[in-house]
Amino acid sequence: MTGRGRGRGGWQQADLPPAEDAAAWFTGRLPDGWFTGAPEVTVDRDEIVVVGELPPLGGDHPDTDAGRADTAAAEAGRIARFREETRDRRIDIARQAESRYRRKVAWGARIGGTRELFTTISVPVMTRLRQPERAVLDTLVDAGVARSRSDALAWSVRLVGRHADEWLSELRAAMGRVEELRARGPE
Repeated sequence: MTGRGRGRGGWQQADLPPAEDAAAWFTGRLPDGWFTGAPEVTVDRDEIVVVGELPPLGGDHPDTDAGRADTAAAEAGRIARFREETRDRRIDIARQAESRYRRKVAWGARIGGTRELFTTISVPVMTRLRQPERAVLDTLVDAGVARSRSDALAWSVRLVGRHADEWLSELRAAMGRVEELRARGPE
């Protein structure tokens, strides 16, 4: 394939346009009143995830197990209603964003203690593992923690991410600094 475009594995990283302005673009593009503030926009090489805060529920729910269950059910219902009522507009906005940023767009909403994502993508990642690493994955499968090596690897990545947030944040900040320096260099 010549020029810019899709290769066998989808858009190639070098072909992707920058998406630093995605949060601002979505904030400006979304209809007024959908969310109580600017949405949380997360971008990677494959996907843009847009999650907005819905207006709070009215009424009081007692601080009991039944009250908390009622609140969770009401929050889930509000998110489901938002998803249904905004589907056509979200699809239209997603198509525009996918054309602009060449990444899939997923949506989500949160209200109170409930957060739900709608139709996110799952991207295959190829890796080479030696026998000791495969043994770790197989142990997770054998113990019933995961259904497959793929699930076990995803579980491991989530576990590491949860425990390494501070370190990963520092690494991302350092990478951003490298990008700034690279941009100021000669063409």
